[in-house]
Formats: sequence, structure tokens, C-alpha cells
Amino acid sequence: MSKQTLSPAEPYFNPHVEALPKYNAGLSLAAARAVSGLERIARLASNENPYGCSPAVLEALANGAVELWRYSDPGCESLRAALGKRLGTEPENIVVGNGSEEMIAAASRAFLSAGCTALTVAPCFGLHEIEPLAVGARVTKVPMTADLDFDVAALEAALAQAPNILFLPTPWNPVGAALDHDGLARVIEATPATTMFVLDEAYREFVSDAVPDGLEMLRQARRPYVVLRTFSKAFGLAGLRVGYAVCSSSRIARMLAAAKTPFNVNAAAQAAAVAALDDEAWMRNSVAGITAERERMSKALRDLGLRVARSEGNFLFFDAARDSVQVAAALLKAGVVVKPWLEPNYQTFIRVSTGTTAENDQFLDALAAIVR
Repeated sequence: MSKQTLSPAEPYFNPHVEALPKYNAGLSLAAARAVSGLERIARLASNENPYGCSPAVLEALANGAVELWRYSDPGCESLRAALGKRLGTEPENIVVGNGSEEMIAAASRAFLSAGCTALTVAPCFGLHEIEPLAVGARVTKVPMTADLDFDVAALEAALAQAPNILFLPTPWNPVGAALDHDGLARVIEATPATTMFVLDEAYREFVSDAVPDGLEMLRQARRPYVVLRTFSKAFGLAGLRVGYAVCSSSRIARMLAAAKTPFNVNAAAQAAAVAALDDEAWMRNSVAGITAERERMSKALRDLGLRVARSEGNFLFFDAARDSVQVAAALLKAGVVVKPWLEPNYQTFIRVSTGTTAENDQFLDALAAIVR
């Protein structure tokens, strides 16, 4: 009898994690330079603030107040106090995260388990799908309409199925649209009390007066909620990774806090965020410049004959009418980094961040040479 060859033993792999789709991250500066062979790169893939951050932030980090050899404050007490004052919210209802992305993961761990259901929109911010899938939940996505906007009626119908959690971005990354008062009111009204309403307002600072304050509307609705906001975009702190969740109750906040790691926000990020809040004028000035450039870019894209979604963020979502990966590769050769959308049914779409005037001109000139 021949000896049977046994395969070597393998460790257990969590099937939910092993099957996760890859997060579509933007290309780094070094990688873009290596691929393009160019030094001058327009980095328009990750929705960063092209003007940097407030000088007050740089001063706070340079004055020696941050003891890098000490653990950070695990409760982010100073930052939560500053946020509570700014938002009219008890600090105990605020949880600070390593970017608002950590709060998405914490919400998925806290309010979902295997067999639960999560609802979001399509195209979606990757982590609104990835994090629920990682805990074994099912994800339903409501597609955008033919005119590149929210399908409120379809959201109402999906909410009638009482999902365990709703991840609703407004402004909508990657599309850019934001719900008006009536649209958001309809979604809130349609959401069962048993559904955790997670409103992702990462781009809140960029919106026009037509867009309501979702936090205030949820407060008035007197229902369970988590509102996500971040310092990565308008405040220019993307590299420091600091965001936060405003919760409807201290119990919900404790659940989120329990689902994250201790010392999750580093000391430099906490100090920078406090300093950024103290210089709101700088933030507002940079936002004004970004939104003006966004509108200029939107018109230019339409002049090229492209469909462009309306945007209340610091980015645009447009249909290139051809394979987005190929367009992105051609743009990269011209020193422009954008994000081709890889989600099924949206592979001709591209999300482009609003940069400086020079960066935006570099993008528009390169794109015109491709699509004409």
C-alpha cells in the first residue's frame, strides 16, 4: 500500500475577510512619479485639501506640546470637549477615531454580526460595504438614478425591509450629490427605529445653503443615530487620520468606543485637530477656493460633452464614456492621478478631486486630449 501524501496543515482563514473586495486607494506621489516619469504630479484621487492645513496646526505641532514618547490620551478628552462646544453636543456622546473610517469599522462591529443586513447606496464608498462584509453581514446597495442622483423612493422601499444599519453618505462619496431637506426627511421617516442610522457627513463643510444639517435633523427626529465627520477633508489633516462620530446617546457612544482599539488617535492628531478647530476662518477660506474651482471644473467637463454629477463635496464624478482604468492610465502619463471607479456597473466613471487652479488645468488639458 502506497503512502498517502498529506497536504500541510493551514491556519483557519476567516471566509468573510478572505472574500472582501479590495479598497480602491489613490496612487501615492512616489508611485505616480515612478509610473509617469514626471516630477510635476497633480494628485486628484483622494479628496485632500490642496491648500494644506491651517498655519495654527503647524505651530501647534512645532511648539513641543506633543510628547511623542508618551501614549496619547485614550479618551481624546480635549478634542471631544472642543467638538462638543462647537456642535452643542455632550462630549460623552462623541467618539474620536483614526479617521472617520475607523468609526465605520466600529459601527459595523458594534451593530452588526453574521447574518445581519446593511443598506447603502451604489456606487458606494468602499468601506460602507467592506466593513459590514467583514463581520459577516449582507449588504444591499440602492443604485443612483439615471440622472446621477439619489433614488429616494428606492431607498424608502429598501428601508421597509428593516436593515440593521444604514450607511448614508450626504454629500455622497463618490457621486457628490447631497440630499435636500425634503429628501433627507423622507429617508429619516422611512428608517425603522430598529435600524441604526449612520449618516456619513465627511464633506459637510463644503455644502451649499440648500443642504440641511443632517445632525440637527436627526436630533429633531429623536431616533438612534451616528453622524460621521472628519478633519481629513476641509481641515486638511488627511495624513494625521482623525475623524469622529456624534451619537444620539452615551450608550451608542460607549458601544462605538468599545469596538475600537485603545490609544487609537495619536497625540499629534489630537493636538492638530484642536488647533484646526480654533482656526475656522482658514478652513472656510480654503473651502471657498475649492468650491469655486469645483464649479469651474464641472463646467469644463460638461463643455467636453461629458456627463457630470452635481457635487456638494470637494470632488466631481463624471462618465468618461469609455473604460475608466484606461483613461486614468492615460492621465497618469500626463502626471495626473485620478480615481477610476471599479465598482460593477460604474466602470466608465471617474472621481476627480478638486485641486489648485494649476492642478485642475493640468487635468483638464490632459483629459481634453484623451476624449476629443
